[in-house]
Amino acid sequence: MDRVRRILIILLALLSLVLVGCGNEQEGTRLPPKVRTMTVGQGAGAAELTYTGTVRARFEQPLAFQVSGQVLERLVNVGDRVSQGQVLARIDPRDVREQANMGDAQVAAAKAQLDLAAVNLERYRQLYAADAVAKAVLDQYQTSYDSARAAYNSALAQAATGHHALGYTALVAPSDGVISAISVEAGQIAAAGRTAMTIVQEGELEAEVSVPENQLREVAVGQEVTLSFWALDREVRGIVREIAPMADDASRTYRVRISIPGAPEGLALGMTVSARRAAASEDAEVFVLPLAAVYQPLDQPLVWLCQPDDTVRTVPVTIEGYEGKNAVRIRGLQRGDEVVTAGVHNLTEGQAVRPDGNAS
Repeated sequence: MDRVRRILIILLALLSLVLVGCGNEQEGTRLPPKVRTMTVGQGAGAAELTYTGTVRARFEQPLAFQVSGQVLERLVNVGDRVSQGQVLARIDPRDVREQANMGDAQVAAAKAQLDLAAVNLERYRQLYAADAVAKAVLDQYQTSYDSARAAYNSALAQAATGHHALGYTALVAPSDGVISAISVEAGQIAAAGRTAMTIVQEGELEAEVSVPENQLREVAVGQEVTLSFWALDREVRGIVREIAPMADDASRTYRVRISIPGAPEGLALGMTVSARRAAASEDAEVFVLPLAAVYQPLDQPLVWLCQPDDTVRTVPVTIEGYEGKNAVRIRGLQRGDEVVTAGVHNLTEGQAVRPDGNAS
Protein backbone atom coordinates (compact mmCIF):
# COMPACT_ATOMS: atom_id res chain seq x y z
CA MET A 1 0.00 0.00 0.00
CA ASP A 2 2.85 2.34 0.88
CA ARG A 3 4.48 1.43 -2.39
CA VAL A 4 1.36 2.39 -4.35
CA ARG A 5 1.14 5.71 -2.46
CA ARG A 6 4.76 6.49 -3.30
CA ILE A 7 4.15 5.75 -6.94
CA LEU A 8 1.13 8.08 -7.02
CA ILE A 9 3.11 10.86 -5.35
CA ILE A 10 5.89 10.47 -7.91
CA LEU A 11 3.39 10.56 -10.82
CA LEU A 12 1.75 13.72 -9.44
CA ALA A 13 5.14 15.39 -9.09
CA LEU A 14 6.04 14.50 -12.68
CA LEU A 15 2.69 15.79 -13.92
CA SER A 16 3.24 19.10 -12.11
CA LEU A 17 6.64 19.48 -13.72
CA VAL A 18 5.13 18.82 -17.17
CA LEU A 19 2.41 21.43 -16.65
CA VAL A 20 4.91 24.02 -15.43
CA GLY A 21 7.09 23.35 -18.45
CA CYS A 22 4.18 23.80 -20.86
CA GLY A 23 3.25 27.10 -19.22
CA ASN A 24 6.80 28.41 -19.52
CA GLU A 25 6.91 27.31 -23.16
CA GLN A 26 3.67 29.20 -23.96
CA GLU A 27 4.91 32.27 -22.11
CA GLY A 28 8.20 32.19 -23.96
CA THR A 29 6.56 31.99 -27.40
CA ARG A 30 3.95 34.80 -26.85
CA LEU A 31 4.00 37.20 -29.85
CA PRO A 32 4.37 41.01 -29.55
CA PRO A 33 1.14 42.99 -30.07
CA LYS A 34 0.21 43.98 -33.59
CA VAL A 35 -0.11 47.74 -34.26
CA ARG A 36 -1.33 49.80 -37.22
CA THR A 37 1.23 52.19 -38.65
CA MET A 38 1.59 54.73 -41.42
CA THR A 39 4.63 56.32 -43.05
CA VAL A 40 4.86 60.08 -42.60
CA GLY A 41 4.76 62.00 -45.88
CA GLN A 42 2.90 59.30 -47.85
CA GLY A 43 -0.84 58.87 -48.53
CA ALA A 44 -2.90 60.30 -45.71
CA GLY A 45 0.24 61.57 -44.05
CA ALA A 46 0.94 64.12 -46.75
CA ALA A 47 -0.15 67.66 -46.04
CA GLU A 48 -2.81 67.74 -48.74
CA LEU A 49 -6.45 68.80 -48.85
CA THR A 50 -8.97 67.53 -51.39
CA TYR A 51 -12.28 69.06 -52.42
CA THR A 52 -14.90 67.55 -54.70
CA GLY A 53 -17.07 69.44 -57.16
CA THR A 54 -18.31 69.55 -60.74
CA VAL A 55 -17.23 70.92 -64.09
CA ARG A 56 -19.08 74.12 -64.94
CA ALA A 57 -18.95 76.69 -67.71
CA ARG A 58 -17.22 79.92 -66.83
CA PHE A 59 -19.93 81.99 -68.49
CA GLU A 60 -23.49 81.08 -67.49
CA GLN A 61 -26.39 83.38 -68.29
CA PRO A 62 -29.77 83.11 -66.59
CA LEU A 63 -32.49 84.12 -69.05
CA ALA A 64 -35.85 85.62 -68.10
CA PHE A 65 -38.82 87.17 -69.86
CA GLN A 66 -38.98 90.94 -69.51
CA VAL A 67 -42.79 90.88 -69.37
CA SER A 68 -45.22 88.58 -67.59
CA GLY A 69 -47.61 86.26 -69.37
CA GLN A 70 -48.65 82.69 -70.10
CA VAL A 71 -46.04 80.55 -71.85
CA LEU A 72 -47.39 79.47 -75.22
CA GLU A 73 -44.52 77.24 -76.29
CA ARG A 74 -41.07 76.12 -75.25
CA LEU A 75 -38.88 75.46 -78.26
CA VAL A 76 -35.76 73.90 -76.68
CA ASN A 77 -34.83 71.19 -74.19
CA VAL A 78 -32.01 70.82 -71.68
CA GLY A 79 -28.79 69.99 -73.53
CA ASP A 80 -29.81 71.61 -76.82
CA ARG A 81 -27.19 73.72 -78.56
CA VAL A 82 -28.58 77.10 -79.61
CA SER A 83 -27.36 80.00 -81.72
CA GLN A 84 -27.38 83.70 -80.97
CA GLY A 85 -30.79 85.20 -81.79
CA GLN A 86 -32.63 81.85 -81.74
CA VAL A 87 -36.09 81.96 -80.15
CA LEU A 88 -36.21 79.68 -77.10
CA ALA A 89 -39.78 80.25 -75.84
CA ARG A 90 -42.78 82.52 -76.33
CA ILE A 91 -45.48 83.94 -74.09
CA ASP A 92 -48.99 85.00 -75.07
CA PRO A 93 -48.66 88.50 -76.63
CA ARG A 94 -52.35 89.48 -76.41
CA ASP A 95 -52.15 91.37 -73.13
CA VAL A 96 -48.95 93.07 -74.21
CA ARG A 97 -50.50 94.01 -77.55
CA GLU A 98 -53.50 95.56 -75.79
CA GLN A 99 -51.13 97.61 -73.64
CA ALA A 100 -49.42 98.82 -76.82
CA ASN A 101 -52.81 99.74 -78.35
CA MET A 102 -53.73 101.63 -75.20
CA GLY A 103 -50.50 103.56 -75.51
CA ASP A 104 -51.31 104.47 -79.10
CA ALA A 105 -54.74 105.74 -78.02
CA GLN A 106 -53.17 107.89 -75.32
CA VAL A 107 -50.82 109.33 -77.92
CA ALA A 108 -53.78 110.24 -80.14
CA ALA A 109 -55.60 111.92 -77.26
CA ALA A 110 -52.51 113.84 -76.20
CA LYS A 111 -51.93 114.94 -79.82
CA ALA A 112 -55.47 116.30 -80.03
CA GLN A 113 -54.98 118.30 -76.83
CA LEU A 114 -51.66 119.59 -78.13
CA ASP A 115 -53.21 120.72 -81.45
CA LEU A 116 -56.01 122.53 -79.62
CA ALA A 117 -53.53 124.21 -77.28
CA ALA A 118 -51.44 125.30 -80.27
CA VAL A 119 -54.47 126.84 -82.02
CA ASN A 120 -55.54 128.69 -78.86
CA LEU A 121 -52.05 129.98 -78.26
CA GLU A 122 -51.76 131.34 -81.78
CA ARG A 123 -55.17 133.05 -81.53
CA TYR A 124 -54.29 134.81 -78.28
CA ARG A 125 -50.94 135.89 -79.63
CA GLN A 126 -52.78 137.75 -82.36
CA LEU A 127 -55.18 139.28 -79.82
CA TYR A 128 -52.30 140.35 -77.63
CA ALA A 129 -50.59 141.93 -80.62
CA ALA A 130 -53.76 143.94 -81.24
CA ASP A 131 -53.85 144.99 -77.54
CA ALA A 132 -57.14 143.09 -77.14
CA VAL A 133 -56.03 140.97 -74.18
CA ALA A 134 -53.63 141.36 -71.30
CA LYS A 135 -50.22 139.72 -71.12
CA ALA A 136 -51.42 137.50 -68.26
CA VAL A 137 -54.03 135.88 -70.51
CA LEU A 138 -51.42 135.12 -73.15
CA ASP A 139 -49.15 133.58 -70.51
CA GLN A 140 -52.00 131.33 -69.37
CA TYR A 141 -52.47 129.91 -72.88
CA GLN A 142 -48.71 129.53 -73.28
CA THR A 143 -48.66 127.43 -70.11
CA SER A 144 -51.54 125.29 -71.39
CA TYR A 145 -49.65 124.66 -74.63
CA ASP A 146 -46.45 123.68 -72.77
CA SER A 147 -48.41 121.29 -70.55
CA ALA A 148 -50.09 119.68 -73.59
CA ARG A 149 -46.72 119.21 -75.30
CA ALA A 150 -45.27 117.55 -72.20
CA ALA A 151 -48.29 115.21 -71.98
CA TYR A 152 -47.87 114.34 -75.64
CA ASN A 153 -44.18 113.49 -75.21
CA SER A 154 -45.02 111.33 -72.18
CA ALA A 155 -47.66 109.45 -74.16
CA LEU A 156 -45.16 108.86 -76.97
CA ALA A 157 -42.66 107.36 -74.50
CA GLN A 158 -45.29 105.08 -72.95
CA ALA A 159 -46.43 103.93 -76.37
CA ALA A 160 -42.83 103.16 -77.37
CA THR A 161 -42.43 101.10 -74.19
CA GLY A 162 -45.56 99.15 -75.05
CA HIS A 163 -44.33 98.40 -78.57
CA HIS A 164 -40.92 97.34 -77.25
CA ALA A 165 -42.71 94.97 -74.85
CA LEU A 166 -44.19 93.17 -77.86
CA GLY A 167 -40.65 92.09 -78.74
CA TYR A 168 -40.09 90.82 -75.20
CA THR A 169 -42.75 88.11 -75.58
CA ALA A 170 -40.09 85.96 -77.26
CA LEU A 171 -37.16 84.67 -75.17
CA VAL A 172 -34.10 84.90 -77.41
CA ALA A 173 -30.63 83.36 -76.96
CA PRO A 174 -28.13 86.18 -76.36
CA SER A 175 -25.18 84.06 -77.58
CA ASP A 176 -24.22 80.63 -78.83
CA GLY A 177 -24.27 77.97 -76.12
CA VAL A 178 -26.02 75.03 -74.50
CA ILE A 179 -29.25 75.09 -72.48
CA SER A 180 -28.29 73.78 -69.04
CA ALA A 181 -31.53 74.37 -67.11
CA ILE A 182 -35.21 75.11 -67.82
CA SER A 183 -37.77 76.20 -65.25
CA VAL A 184 -40.81 77.04 -67.40
CA GLU A 185 -43.29 74.89 -69.31
CA ALA A 186 -46.05 75.61 -71.80
CA GLY A 187 -49.17 76.86 -70.02
CA GLN A 188 -47.27 78.21 -67.04
CA ILE A 189 -47.53 81.88 -66.05
CA ALA A 190 -44.03 83.31 -66.33
CA ALA A 191 -43.19 86.26 -64.10
CA ALA A 192 -41.11 89.08 -65.49
CA GLY A 193 -37.51 88.88 -64.31
CA ARG A 194 -37.74 85.32 -62.94
CA THR A 195 -35.18 82.92 -64.45
CA ALA A 196 -36.78 80.76 -67.13
CA MET A 197 -33.68 79.12 -68.61
CA THR A 198 -29.92 79.07 -68.21
CA ILE A 199 -27.54 79.08 -71.16
CA VAL A 200 -23.85 78.23 -70.83
CA GLN A 201 -21.00 78.83 -73.22
CA GLU A 202 -18.93 75.72 -73.87
CA GLY A 203 -15.79 77.56 -74.87
CA GLU A 204 -14.21 77.81 -71.40
CA LEU A 205 -14.78 75.21 -68.69
CA GLU A 206 -13.79 75.41 -65.06
CA ALA A 207 -14.21 73.47 -61.81
CA GLU A 208 -16.50 74.53 -58.99
CA VAL A 209 -15.78 73.07 -55.54
CA SER A 210 -17.04 73.79 -52.03
CA VAL A 211 -14.56 74.66 -49.28
CA PRO A 212 -15.52 74.35 -45.56
CA GLU A 213 -15.35 77.59 -43.64
CA ASN A 214 -12.62 76.27 -41.32
CA GLN A 215 -10.34 75.74 -44.34
CA LEU A 216 -11.11 78.93 -46.24
CA ARG A 217 -7.89 80.56 -45.01
CA GLU A 218 -5.95 77.87 -46.90
CA VAL A 219 -7.37 79.02 -50.27
CA ALA A 220 -6.31 82.10 -52.22
CA VAL A 221 -7.00 83.50 -55.69
CA GLY A 222 -4.18 82.55 -58.04
CA GLN A 223 -3.26 79.42 -56.09
CA GLU A 224 -2.38 76.33 -58.13
CA VAL A 225 -4.17 73.03 -57.53
CA THR A 226 -4.15 69.59 -59.10
CA LEU A 227 -7.42 68.57 -60.74
CA SER A 228 -8.45 64.98 -61.39
CA PHE A 229 -11.62 63.81 -63.10
CA TRP A 230 -13.55 60.67 -62.18
CA ALA A 231 -14.48 60.00 -65.83
CA LEU A 232 -10.99 60.73 -67.23
CA ASP A 233 -7.76 58.99 -66.29
CA ARG A 234 -5.76 62.20 -66.18
CA GLU A 235 -4.65 65.03 -63.90
CA VAL A 236 -4.23 68.67 -64.96
CA ARG A 237 -3.21 71.95 -63.36
CA GLY A 238 -5.87 74.38 -62.18
CA ILE A 239 -5.74 77.95 -60.88
CA VAL A 240 -8.14 79.36 -58.29
CA ARG A 241 -10.00 82.18 -60.08
CA GLU A 242 -12.80 83.20 -57.74
CA ILE A 243 -13.82 82.71 -54.11
CA ALA A 244 -17.39 83.43 -53.04
CA PRO A 245 -17.56 86.24 -50.46
CA MET A 246 -20.33 84.51 -48.48
CA ALA A 247 -21.00 80.92 -47.40
CA ASP A 248 -23.93 78.96 -48.78
CA ASP A 249 -26.92 79.20 -46.42
CA ALA A 250 -27.55 75.44 -46.41
CA SER A 251 -24.10 73.81 -46.57
CA ARG A 252 -22.10 76.61 -44.89
CA THR A 253 -19.36 76.14 -47.47
CA TYR A 254 -17.76 78.66 -49.80
CA ARG A 255 -18.00 78.26 -53.57
CA VAL A 256 -14.59 78.32 -55.25
CA ARG A 257 -14.14 78.53 -59.03
CA ILE A 258 -10.97 77.03 -60.55
CA SER A 259 -9.95 77.73 -64.13
CA ILE A 260 -8.55 74.89 -66.25
CA PRO A 261 -5.95 76.33 -68.66
CA GLY A 262 -5.25 72.97 -70.34
CA ALA A 263 -8.65 71.26 -70.29
CA PRO A 264 -8.23 67.57 -71.26
CA GLU A 265 -9.98 66.14 -74.27
CA GLY A 266 -13.37 64.68 -73.44
CA LEU A 267 -14.04 67.04 -70.54
CA ALA A 268 -17.76 67.82 -70.39
CA LEU A 269 -20.15 69.89 -68.32
CA GLY A 270 -21.30 68.26 -65.10
CA MET A 271 -18.39 65.82 -64.73
CA THR A 272 -17.13 65.12 -61.22
CA VAL A 273 -13.82 66.77 -60.37
CA SER A 274 -11.48 66.59 -57.37
CA ALA A 275 -9.20 69.50 -56.53
CA ARG A 276 -6.11 68.54 -54.56
CA ARG A 277 -3.58 70.93 -53.18
CA ALA A 278 -0.83 71.14 -50.59
CA ALA A 279 -1.64 72.76 -47.25
CA ALA A 280 -1.12 76.50 -47.26
CA SER A 281 1.86 76.28 -44.94
CA GLU A 282 3.93 74.55 -47.65
CA ASP A 283 6.22 73.54 -44.76
CA ALA A 284 8.20 70.36 -45.39
CA GLU A 285 8.22 69.71 -41.63
CA VAL A 286 4.43 69.77 -41.21
CA PHE A 287 2.49 66.55 -41.83
CA VAL A 288 -1.12 65.47 -41.48
CA LEU A 289 -1.81 62.48 -39.19
CA PRO A 290 -4.97 60.81 -37.90
CA LEU A 291 -6.05 62.34 -34.62
CA ALA A 292 -5.84 58.85 -33.02
CA ALA A 293 -2.05 58.85 -33.53
CA VAL A 294 -1.54 61.61 -30.95
CA TYR A 295 -0.80 60.46 -27.38
CA GLN A 296 -0.97 63.17 -24.69
CA PRO A 297 -0.66 61.78 -21.14
CA LEU A 298 0.30 65.23 -19.76
CA ASP A 299 0.67 68.63 -21.41
CA GLN A 300 3.08 67.52 -24.14
CA PRO A 301 1.58 65.80 -27.23
CA LEU A 302 3.46 62.65 -28.23
CA VAL A 303 3.42 60.10 -31.00
CA TRP A 304 4.79 56.57 -31.03
CA LEU A 305 7.46 55.82 -33.63
CA CYS A 306 8.13 52.25 -34.75
CA GLN A 307 11.88 51.62 -34.85
CA PRO A 308 13.73 49.44 -37.41
CA ASP A 309 14.02 46.73 -34.74
CA ASP A 310 10.20 46.76 -34.33
CA THR A 311 10.23 48.48 -30.98
CA VAL A 312 8.43 51.73 -30.21
CA ARG A 313 9.47 55.00 -28.65
CA THR A 314 7.69 58.30 -28.05
CA VAL A 315 8.57 61.54 -29.81
CA PRO A 316 7.29 64.97 -28.69
CA VAL A 317 5.44 66.90 -31.40
CA THR A 318 3.74 70.25 -31.89
CA ILE A 319 0.14 70.53 -33.08
CA GLU A 320 -0.10 73.16 -35.83
CA GLY A 321 -3.82 72.84 -36.51
CA TYR A 322 -6.65 70.50 -37.43
CA GLU A 323 -7.98 69.18 -40.73
CA GLY A 324 -11.66 68.48 -40.17
CA LYS A 325 -12.63 66.36 -37.18
CA ASN A 326 -10.29 63.35 -37.55
CA ALA A 327 -6.93 64.71 -38.74
CA VAL A 328 -4.30 66.98 -37.25
CA ARG A 329 -1.28 68.87 -38.61
CA ILE A 330 1.90 67.89 -36.77
CA ARG A 331 5.39 69.36 -36.57
CA GLY A 332 8.35 67.46 -35.12
CA LEU A 333 8.54 64.39 -37.37
CA GLN A 334 10.69 63.48 -40.35
CA ARG A 335 9.47 62.29 -43.72
CA GLY A 336 9.60 58.50 -43.72
CA ASP A 337 9.00 58.05 -39.97
CA GLU A 338 6.68 55.13 -39.22
CA VAL A 339 4.00 56.28 -36.79
CA VAL A 340 1.63 54.09 -34.79
CA THR A 341 -1.96 55.16 -35.52
CA ALA A 342 -4.03 52.82 -33.33
CA GLY A 343 -3.67 51.50 -29.79
CA VAL A 344 -1.27 54.21 -28.68
CA HIS A 345 -2.56 54.19 -25.09
CA ASN A 346 -1.55 50.53 -24.53
CA LEU A 347 2.14 50.81 -25.46
CA THR A 348 5.21 51.21 -23.29
CA GLU A 349 8.62 52.68 -24.06
CA GLY A 350 10.84 50.18 -25.89
CA GLN A 351 8.06 47.60 -26.25
CA ALA A 352 8.36 45.16 -29.15
CA VAL A 353 5.49 45.30 -31.65
CA ARG A 354 4.41 43.82 -34.98
CA PRO A 355 3.73 46.61 -37.50
CA ASP A 356 0.60 45.92 -39.52
CA GLY A 357 1.76 47.64 -42.70
CA ASN A 358 0.94 51.21 -43.69
CA ALA A 359 -2.60 52.24 -42.75
CA SER A 360 -4.26 54.95 -44.70
